Amino acid sequence: MYVADSRANADPSAVGTRGSSGTTGTTGTTDAPSAVGTTGITGTRGTTGTTARVSATIAPTVFALGAVSLITDVSSEMVTAVLPLYLVTGLGLSPLGFGLLDGIYNGFSALVRLAGGHLADRGGGRHKWIAGLGYGVSALCKPLLLLAHTLTPIGLILAADRTGKGLRTAPRDALISLSSTPENRGRAFGVHRAMDTAGALLGPLVAFLILRATVDGYDAVFTVSFCVAVVGVLVLVLFVPGSSSTAAPRTEKAVREKAVEAARAVDERAADERAADENAVRPTLRAAFALLGRRDLRRVTVCALLLGLATVSDSFVYLLLQRRLAVPDRWFALLPLGTAAAFLLLAVPLGRLADRVGRWRVFLGGHGALLTAYALLLTSWHGTALPYAVLLLHGTFYAATDGVLMAVASDSVPEQLRSSGLALVQTGQAAARFVCSLGFGAAWTLWGDRTALLASAVALAVCAVFAFTLRPGRPVLEPAS
Repeated sequence: MYVADSRANADPSAVGTRGSSGTTGTTGTTDAPSAVGTTGITGTRGTTGTTARVSATIAPTVFALGAVSLITDVSSEMVTAVLPLYLVTGLGLSPLGFGLLDGIYNGFSALVRLAGGHLADRGGGRHKWIAGLGYGVSALCKPLLLLAHTLTPIGLILAADRTGKGLRTAPRDALISLSSTPENRGRAFGVHRAMDTAGALLGPLVAFLILRATVDGYDAVFTVSFCVAVVGVLVLVLFVPGSSSTAAPRTEKAVREKAVEAARAVDERAADERAADENAVRPTLRAAFALLGRRDLRRVTVCALLLGLATVSDSFVYLLLQRRLAVPDRWFALLPLGTAAAFLLLAVPLGRLADRVGRWRVFLGGHGALLTAYALLLTSWHGTALPYAVLLLHGTFYAATDGVLMAVASDSVPEQLRSSGLALVQTGQAAARFVCSLGFGAAWTLWGDRTALLASAVALAVCAVFAFTLRPGRPVLEPAS
């Protein structure tokens, strides 16, 4: 498969600085055609005496990780789609009790994301294997749901499942970041999130079909979810390369030019290597937390935390829609399909837009879409278009924020601590969403769903304005590694 070939990653300098420009042809000749990358995305080589322009390709590592995320999301979203109804209707939990479990499900990973990021960085490129450990832990938790029928064991199983997610998220995103160039990093994350969301689109559909076709529907969903998760782990082990360096196409001419340049610049390169060794950042926990001393990363982390405090979890959004529209229980599992479809369609376009117009603008625009969705849920409108509009805005929010936030944070983190730096941002966001789930569940229980949602909408608007004033500066493109 094409993914296996990515272990022999090419040097980006063979096609110019960060893959954005080619070499200059000799007088009276034309440069050789550029090699076609695995994605089929190539630039147009210039004619005599001009500098060629090559479009940055998406590395095969990104597609391999996207395939793993697609399969894993089929598994996890099967459970996520039925879990709210299973807990509230099947087990009779109150909104406060569900808020506690939902907070665990979405926020417990905050406790282990830093550990996962640190282990991946400290291992000198063990991103793949730390991510694989996380995927494996989550897979083993799926069949345990068959044995749990009370709040405490379900909470422990969900905590273990989120521990796996916490271990894998930062190393996986670090692999994506390190396999991309600063110029196309938003697009790379968009491609991965689109593939990831394809799984999120299929998961609820599979769960819906299982519920309709079986008598003990929930048990069947959990069993099939486990089998699919195992397949995802196998794909990671077999097809995701362990290297995290940037992949780029290499032409035969570029190889010859590189050899000549290397022969002429031995002394300079040796000096650069000595300087790099002196300035290298050791991947320690102290160095990871010291990253918060960088102004831009600190601002990104604070903004992610504040906005997370006002982001109502997906499950509550779907429960609110069901109550507003009296959606039958058997159709509830299909509600996440709307969010996933919008996310799938918009992830790549919004990732490319973020690379062009500014990632922070797109990130804040996504929260504007979420705020609009809250406003629609607070109105008295009960038209048939309401669920489509809310789910479209909900998916737009994820497409404009999920991968884009990681692209923003990557600009402020050195390669040696890429996984740890991304974990810092993810930890703040996950912890904030954990608090939001607890607070929203308590507010719903005490004051009702509309008051709780109104309070979240006001908080989101205030935090978005603050995040706009605290936006990070323009990223400085790092040199090719």
